[in-house]
Amino acid sequence: MGASLSELEQQHQHPQTHHHSQSQPQQKHHQPNEPTKNKEELRLSSTRENLLLSPQQNIEPSRKGPAVKAKYETQSAQLSFPHNFEHILRDADSPVDRSFKEKMFDRLHAGVFLHDKTKKYWVEKKTNANCFMLYARALSITWAENPIYWKWIQQKDASDGMSEVAELKRVCWLEVHGKFDTRKLSPGILYQVSFYVMLKDPAQGWELPINVRLVLPGGKKQQHKVNLMEMLRGRWIEVPVGEFVACEKDGGEMEISLFEYDGGMWKQGLVIKGIAIKPKE
Repeated sequence: MGASLSELEQQHQHPQTHHHSQSQPQQKHHQPNEPTKNKEELRLSSTRENLLLSPQQNIEPSRKGPAVKAKYETQSAQLSFPHNFEHILRDADSPVDRSFKEKMFDRLHAGVFLHDKTKKYWVEKKTNANCFMLYARALSITWAENPIYWKWIQQKDASDGMSEVAELKRVCWLEVHGKFDTRKLSPGILYQVSFYVMLKDPAQGWELPINVRLVLPGGKKQQHKVNLMEMLRGRWIEVPVGEFVACEKDGGEMEISLFEYDGGMWKQGLVIKGIAIKPKE
């Protein structure tokens, strides 16, 4: 009635295939060398395949990152036009190409000459603030047109190209004034106003300190003395005059001055490049 031990062994070694519900598991059981995958492994494998097949994900991060960053930087620049820049550029010596905004911003960061190279306008990258340089030709210098007292020199440097500087030959009455409309400056920015000057040997007559003064549109005055004898010779020195926060509401014309005429001493060797108006560092 029952199967013998040898018959059972034969059935175990040669299972019948008509039991279809058990045939597939039994075949897997007799392939111990083939690696098996559980459901989690299959899911992860499928996910990796989908990632590799995705056009956006298939880009290398090192190549994709800078492109995305540049895109956002460009968009930010497009939304952050400098204050009053269109009005300022009306006085540009040469037209500024505005067909490509990226090129326009490159030009503004490099600087644009105004009024026959007597002024320069540029935009500071970090703050997107308007900056200006008033060269010596844009200033009122007593006796500047008399060659006995002053001489004008064409000078080229890396940042400004060609510009004229005023070199003092000999005066006892030193007086320099500049004027500027503060409404061209970026509101809310703390600005510093400075003279850029140089002492050249033989420099004489600077035993007495000079005066520098800033008068803001509302009449507020900032004034102090500067000892030029302490300056290094033969290099441009920034001489701070004053500082203020630009405000469009209270804007108007300010006056910047450098003078000394009370001591009566004859002076020589001072070179004036101009006045810089830019955000305080």
